[in-house]
Amino acid sequence: MAAKIPPEERLTNLVVALMATDRGLTKAQILESVSGYRQRAESGTGADALEKMFERDKDDLRGLGIPVETLGDHADPNDLREARYRIPKSEYTLPDDLSFTQEEVALLTLAGTVWREGSMSDDSHAGIRKIRSLGIDVDEPIIGFAPELGLTTNSFVPLKNAIEANRAVTFTYIKPGEKRALLRRVQPLALVEQENRWHLFGFDTDRDAERTFLLSRICDDVKTTRLSFDPTLKVGAGERALAGLAAVAARNIAHLEVHPGSEAALRLARRAQQAPQGIDVSFLDLHIFADELASYGPEVRVISPDELRNQVIARLQAALARHQEVTRG
Repeated sequence: MAAKIPPEERLTNLVVALMATDRGLTKAQILESVSGYRQRAESGTGADALEKMFERDKDDLRGLGIPVETLGDHADPNDLREARYRIPKSEYTLPDDLSFTQEEVALLTLAGTVWREGSMSDDSHAGIRKIRSLGIDVDEPIIGFAPELGLTTNSFVPLKNAIEANRAVTFTYIKPGEKRALLRRVQPLALVEQENRWHLFGFDTDRDAERTFLLSRICDDVKTTRLSFDPTLKVGAGERALAGLAAVAARNIAHLEVHPGSEAALRLARRAQQAPQGIDVSFLDLHIFADELASYGPEVRVISPDELRNQVIARLQAALARHQEVTRG
C-alpha cells in the first residue's frame, strides 16, 4: 500500500529539493530521493505513474508562480535526454538597493504567513518568496518552511485582539511532562513566530515575571478580562521574546548522526552545524524536537543529550506497539 504522503507535503519537499541544488536534479534522482515519490516507489508504484505524478506536480508549481527550470546537457543545452530540474535562487533574491529594517522584515513575514492563499496576487506570492530568502546564504538549501503554521488555533485571534486592546487574559496551559493544565493570568505583550510555531510573550501576574507560552499548549479558550495594563510594556516585547527564544535554543544542542542524502539530512541542514562526527542542531522544545526526529525513523540517530534520545526512543517504541496492536487486531 502506498505511503500516505499528502500532495501538499510532496510539493513542499519537491520545492526544497529543487532549491537545494545549483546543478539540478534528474527525474530519476527526484523520484528516488524526494519524500512523497520515494515512498510510492518503494511500495510498488510503477515508473510511468511516478513520472506522470512528477509532471503534474511540476506544472502545479509553475502554476503557483514557482519557476521550475529544465536544464540540458552541459555540452549541449538542447540535449534534454538527461534533463535536470532546479528552482533558480536568483528568483528569491531582492535587488541590491532594496533593504528592510528588522521590524519591517518581521511585519512582512507575519503578513506572508497570516494571509490566506486566495487573497494574494501572483506578484504578492513572488514578493513573499523573496522576503523569505533574507538572511539565508544563497549556497544553502532553503528549507524549514511549512505549508501550515497552525494559525487555525483558537487562541491566536483573541490574543492578538487582547494585545491591541491592552487587556489581560486567562487560559489553562499544560507544560511538557505534566499531567494537569494550570490556570495562567497573563498580560499579553507580543505574538512571535519561531521554528514555524506561534508563541505568546507576556507578563505572568501570578509568577510576577515575563513568560513565553507555546500557543499549541493552550488547552481551552482564551478569556479576555476587563483588567487593562500599561501599553508601554509592549515596547520592545517582540525583541525580548525572540532574544529569549534564541537563548533557549543556544542552550539546547542535539548531537545527531544523519543518513546522507536522506529527508532528515535535507530538512535539518539549515539548522545544523557540522561536528567532528555528525551534526549539531539547536532546538527550542525537547518534546517537539523529539516528535520531529522520531518521524525520520532510521534516517537519524540521537547521540546526545540523553533525555532527547530517550524521548525519541519512547516515541518509536510507542509507534511499534500501536502497529503491533493493529496487526494483531
